[in-house]
Amino acid sequence: MYVAVKGGEKAITQSIDWLRRKRRGDPSVPELGVRQIREQLPYAVDRVMAEGSLFDPQLAALAIKQAGGDLVEAIFLLRAFRTTLPRLGSTVPLETGRMQVMRRVSAIFKDLPGGQILGPSFDYTQRLLDFSLLAEEPSDPGAQESLAAHSATVAGSSSSTASSDALALLTDEGLVEPAGADDSSVDLTREPLSFPAARNTRLQNLARADEGFLLAMAYSTQRGYAHSHPFVGDLRVGLIDIEILPDELGFPLVIGQLPLTECQMVNQFAGSLTVAPQFTRGYGLSVGQNERKAMAMALTDRALRSSELGELLTAPAQSEEFVLSHSDSLEASGFVQHLKLPHYVDFQSELELIRRLRSSKTDAIADQEEAA
Repeated sequence: MYVAVKGGEKAITQSIDWLRRKRRGDPSVPELGVRQIREQLPYAVDRVMAEGSLFDPQLAALAIKQAGGDLVEAIFLLRAFRTTLPRLGSTVPLETGRMQVMRRVSAIFKDLPGGQILGPSFDYTQRLLDFSLLAEEPSDPGAQESLAAHSATVAGSSSSTASSDALALLTDEGLVEPAGADDSSVDLTREPLSFPAARNTRLQNLARADEGFLLAMAYSTQRGYAHSHPFVGDLRVGLIDIEILPDELGFPLVIGQLPLTECQMVNQFAGSLTVAPQFTRGYGLSVGQNERKAMAMALTDRALRSSELGELLTAPAQSEEFVLSHSDSLEASGFVQHLKLPHYVDFQSELELIRRLRSSKTDAIADQEEAA
């Protein structure tokens, strides 16, 4: 983002001070703490971590507070901090089938191995304002302990839940394409994006893409701009162990757990000269409970596979360059918002050009009228 501004130092200082006071709000109202944001705004925290490419709920909550609730600004703050951190190593690739599931649903199977687990979700709520939340109640330690005990129970029960691929049976029958992967991706935090991009590289880009942009792309595919007819084959939310493999040990060590949302979409595919008709896959993965993001990512991933599947490219969501180059909220926000900064020289140059063009046009009209 463009941040350098020359001149007006006193005005800038006052602007920043005003921003601080606006963020704080009425001093008579108790200040919102970082811990409160972390514990009571979990979906906002998850989104900032996902698009900020850094799993740290405390810092994500801090960024939300500092940004006054502007999530794109909070994502910028977290992404900027991330660039200051050293990279100590790489983790072992995650096996999402080992996830400790707290929520798992499928739209194509009534009976899943291990059962459907509804878990926490807005899907089953009435979208009506709950005015009881206006009541300001003191914190209830007993309620907090009850919640902690409930969470432990869910974690304990989910860890033993079977979470094999819901699409495995259909894959064995050849009705769904096998899950594919390649090892040709690059680290987009260190190397620039280039085209054509491998699927792993595209998924890396989409994983930290702006949720609103991805949602629009996904919605466009459902409205006919990609000939997509998707189903949620498997949607899972849960915890997964993070492992590293030290060279001196030769075996992996668990260094923590990561909350993830994984979505596998299945789409109709009429087949090609070499491939029989079958369902194809779209894949989405996001840090935290970000179901809308993971689903939108899976739909967009499938649209971007149109070329390799031999489908006609007719829609924006199928254009690799269009989607990947415009998906990052930081770059988009920076280029749009930099228009607020001084452009005096550029504008004066264009203003002078317009004046000359208008003068030439006026002279030409006068000459025509005189000739007539």
